Amino acid sequence: MDTTEETAPRGRSGRPGRAARANAAWEALLTAHAVLMKEFTAENIWDEISIREYDVLYTLSKCSAPQKLRELHQHVLLSQPALSRMVDRLVQRGLVDREPDPDDRRATRLSLTEAGRKAQRRVGRKHAASVAAAVGRALDDDEMVQLEALCRKLLTGTGDEDGDEGE
Repeated sequence: MDTTEETAPRGRSGRPGRAARANAAWEALLTAHAVLMKEFTAENIWDEISIREYDVLYTLSKCSAPQKLRELHQHVLLSQPALSRMVDRLVQRGLVDREPDPDDRRATRLSLTEAGRKAQRRVGRKHAASVAAAVGRALDDDEMVQLEALCRKLLTGTGDEDGDEGE
């Protein structure tokens, strides 16, 4: 569905209402994400690990401590069963380590192995260059800062306009 300004429902002022603007912004964000992900997925950098595997490795690389599967699941775009199967494959390939959780005998915690960290860094350098090229093609430096701040604001939902959250 196209929610451009021409087709968006109008408020009392005759301009698109807040809900229409929110939905148009959301649609633009999702469309931009989809287009960029297709571009990134098509790149010749994913022979070692897939883009979805990279997402898991990258997420674990940002964690200061081993993560439970449910904690990892909060940060990746995979269903819990799909993530569980992927983690099994990454463990078998020696990229992720699974260890017992000392606080919960039923649970395990996940972390990168040295091989997983190296693979994430190798692919990550190439992917970071691709992201910089794609985003830099469309946005200037000020717009990149603004986009980051807006996305962080969406994530936190706090209304913190400068996005620094007390830094």
